[in-house]
Amino acid sequence: MSVYDVEIATLEGDAGQLMGSLAGKAALVVNVASKCGFTYQYEGLQRLHDKYADRGFTVVGVPCNQFLEQEPGGADEIREFCTLNYGVAFPITEKIEVNGDGRHPLFETLTPAADTVDGHTGDVRWNFEKWLVNGDGSVVARFGTGVEPEDPQILEQIEATLSE
Repeated sequence: MSVYDVEIATLEGDAGQLMGSLAGKAALVVNVASKCGFTYQYEGLQRLHDKYADRGFTVVGVPCNQFLEQEPGGADEIREFCTLNYGVAFPITEKIEVNGDGRHPLFETLTPAADTVDGHTGDVRWNFEKWLVNGDGSVVARFGTGVEPEDPQILEQIEATLSE
């Protein structure tokens, strides 16, 4: 199943066609949280989005409250926080669960991918894990929380994916 076949609503509640609207683009899907020690990564994610948007790339933020309840707010609070504090202009989905019995189908398609650093597959380990998806919706790479958005290994994978 392609990531772009999965239905998920936007943060603002628009019907579940967000991922489908990105078909043909490369995307970096990131589980995000507003009250996490890694929240500063929003800055690098926005710079990535800005740098590559004209080449068919986007970042997609996916809020989740499963890790120490670090995304407790509702849609309006999340959007306001991201916009005011980090100037986030990339798409953000509705808040979902990424692990467990309530795992959203989007993460059913993402979590089998192996982390590029340590080979981990399966459950999301923390906020700000990242999955690079190519234009046909296949996962190209997975990066753990500690890999910064503008790390050379992410930039190289994005460049390679956009050159396909």
